[in-house]
Amino acid sequence: MIQNEMSRRRLLGLGVGLGAAATLTLAGCGGGSSTKGSTAAGNGGKDYTGPKVDLKLWNGFTGGDGDIFKKLVEQFNSEHQNIAVSVITYEWQDYYSKLPGAVTSGNGPDIAVMHMDQLATFAARGVITELDDVAKALELSEGDFAPTVWKGGIYHDKRYGIPLDMHPMGFYYNKAVMQKGGLDPNKPPTTKDEFTAALTELKKAGVQGFWVSPFQFTGGMTFYSLLHQWGGTLFDADVAKATFNSDPAVEACTWLVDLIKQGFSPANVGQDADYLALKSGKNAFNFNGIWQINDLKKSPSVQWGVAPLPQIGSQKATWANSHNFTIVKQRSADNNKVSGAKVFINWLSQHSLDWAKGGQIPARKEVREGAEFKALPEISALAPELEYAAFPPAAPGLGEVMTTFYNAFNEAALGKKSPKQALDDGVNKANKQLEDNRKKYGN
Repeated sequence: MIQNEMSRRRLLGLGVGLGAAATLTLAGCGGGSSTKGSTAAGNGGKDYTGPKVDLKLWNGFTGGDGDIFKKLVEQFNSEHQNIAVSVITYEWQDYYSKLPGAVTSGNGPDIAVMHMDQLATFAARGVITELDDVAKALELSEGDFAPTVWKGGIYHDKRYGIPLDMHPMGFYYNKAVMQKGGLDPNKPPTTKDEFTAALTELKKAGVQGFWVSPFQFTGGMTFYSLLHQWGGTLFDADVAKATFNSDPAVEACTWLVDLIKQGFSPANVGQDADYLALKSGKNAFNFNGIWQINDLKKSPSVQWGVAPLPQIGSQKATWANSHNFTIVKQRSADNNKVSGAKVFINWLSQHSLDWAKGGQIPARKEVREGAEFKALPEISALAPELEYAAFPPAAPGLGEVMTTFYNAFNEAALGKKSPKQALDDGVNKANKQLEDNRKKYGN
C-alpha cells in the first residue's frame, strides 16, 4: 500500500537523513584558478548582459512539484535569451549521493537546490560558493524573509543559500471520522486538553484517533516538533552536545508513547500507515508534511482539513525544512555562468507564488503576505507556522546524527526501550558522532 508518490514525498524533507552521502571527501572541489568569461558584469544577480550561457540545474522535485518547477524554468528561459537553464532531476536520495562525485569529476551542475540542513555540509566541503553578493546586490535582508529561514542559509558567517520556501508539518483531520466521534468537524483541537478529549471521544466510538508512527516519517518528526513544544532542544547552542534526552524531551516522548499504551493508537504502526488510515477513515488526526495537501486534493471522497499543529506543550513549535538555491563551485570558474546563475536564482525567488502551488510556503515575506497566496487556503493555513518553525541547525555532517535521533524515538515507540533509556542511548551515540564531525570538518 505504500505508494511511490508518498515514498517520494518522504524524501522531500529528507535533508536530515542523507548527511552520510554528502560527507564524502571532495578533494579538488572548487580547485583550480582558471577563470573564463571575464566579460560578465557580476552584479549579484540584478541582470546579465554577457554572451549566452547554458546552465545545468540539479533538483529533487520528481512529483507534481517538479512539473511546476520545470514550467517556471521554461518561463525564465523564454524571458532570458542569453541564459538557458536545463533541469536535471533525481530522487533526493540519489541526488545527494551523486552530487559530491559529480563535482569532483567536473561534471557537477551550475545551480543546485538544497535542503537547509545540507548547506553547512556542502559549504564545509567546498562544494558550493558564497552568495553574500547576491543578497547585497538585490538588497535582500532578514526582514524580507522569516528570520529562521534567512539565518538557515548562513554557515560561518557567510551566506551559501538563498531560501526559496519552507515546508512544515501540518495537522490533518478527517472530518467524517470526527463526526463519528461526536466532534465538531470544523473545530480541530488546538491544545493538549482538547486533543486528549477528542481522542477520548473517538475511542468511545471505537476509533483509535491518532496513530503514532515509529518511523521518521512521520512519528519521528512529530516527536521533533513536540520536543521543541515542551521547550527542549536537540543540541546545545554550539551543536557540540546532543540534548534530546533532557527532561522536556523525555516528557514529550513519554506523552507520545503513552498514546499507544492507552489505546489511542495501535502499536507497531507501519510506514505511511498513519497517513493511509486518515485517508481511509480509520483515524481522525495525522501530523504530516505540507506536501500531503496536493495528494489529498486528488481524493475528492475524503472530507479533510488542515491546520497548524496543536500546541501540546508549553509553546508552539513544528518541524520544518527549507529549499535553498546554491551555486556549485567548478574546477574552472566561468564568471558568465556564475552571473547567469545568480540572475536565475533571483528571478525564481521573485516568482515563488507560482512555486507555492506545488505545496510550499514561499520564503519571501511580500509573496507570503499577498492576496494571491492567501487565496491558496490549505497551504496558506500553515504559513503562521513559519514564525515558530524549528529548523535544523547549520552544522556539517548533521544527517547521520539526526538519523540517530530518529532511531532513538523508533526504539521508544516500538517499546524496545523506555523513553528515557532510548533517548539516553541515542544521545551517547550522537555525541560520539558530533565529536567525529568536529574532527572531520575542523569545527
